[in-house]
Amino acid sequence: MFSTPSKVSALIRPLNTLRLARNQSTLVLVEHNNEKLNPVTLNAITAARALGGEVNCLVAGTSCSAVAKEVSSVAGISKVLVADDAAFEGFMPEKLTPILLASQDQFKFTHIIAGASAFSRGLLPRVAAQLDVSPISDIIGIKDSETFVRTIYAGNAIMTLKSMDPVKIVTVRTTAFEAATVGNGAGAVEAAPAAAGDATAVSSFVGQELSKSDRPDLGSAKVVISGGRGMKTGDNFSMLYDLADKLGAAVGA
Repeated sequence: MFSTPSKVSALIRPLNTLRLARNQSTLVLVEHNNEKLNPVTLNAITAARALGGEVNCLVAGTSCSAVAKEVSSVAGISKVLVADDAAFEGFMPEKLTPILLASQDQFKFTHIIAGASAFSRGLLPRVAAQLDVSPISDIIGIKDSETFVRTIYAGNAIMTLKSMDPVKIVTVRTTAFEAATVGNGAGAVEAAPAAAGDATAVSSFVGQELSKSDRPDLGSAKVVISGGRGMKTGDNFSMLYDLADKLGAAVGA
């Protein structure tokens, strides 16, 4: 008994879907301070797992072995690529872009993901330009491996988009995804591929001055206190800070 064309097509479609899932792999760009993981990465890992396929991580920094070990213990991580070099001090995008491109060239990831932050905003658009693809920023949902949900018009509208690029470069709004669990995984740790040629020398890291606060980061805070015209004068904003301290909240304009 022969199958009709419609029945054959019905068999081929799920096989193609299975083949795509098997070949799919995601690289998560790990954000850290060379000592410990930035929590935004754990939210990005959750988003990466929602895509299906292998989830791998890239840790680039200076004396960052402790971070690599921490990332390898996150549930669902297959492999951690480590690029440890004094040249990565300050996490300059010009220095990190060649490492990301070398990793992509060797492993052919279908997705490259990071938490939405100043770090990823400076790095991933460079990588996307080199790969000739369009970056997809600040997603709040994943429909499938090609379809994503993000806000537009300052959050007043929600857009669902489908990317046909061979590599999807994505940043994730951290409050839209739960943080992945640390301590239940056993991912392999190996050296990242060497970058082709020397990194550009048009800029160098000089130093940084960071303001420290006990309040959570605005980008990942679960509660945000904000004020506007009702505060009348800037002096009255001290009330917002007092309230934020009591609620464990961040303060936004």
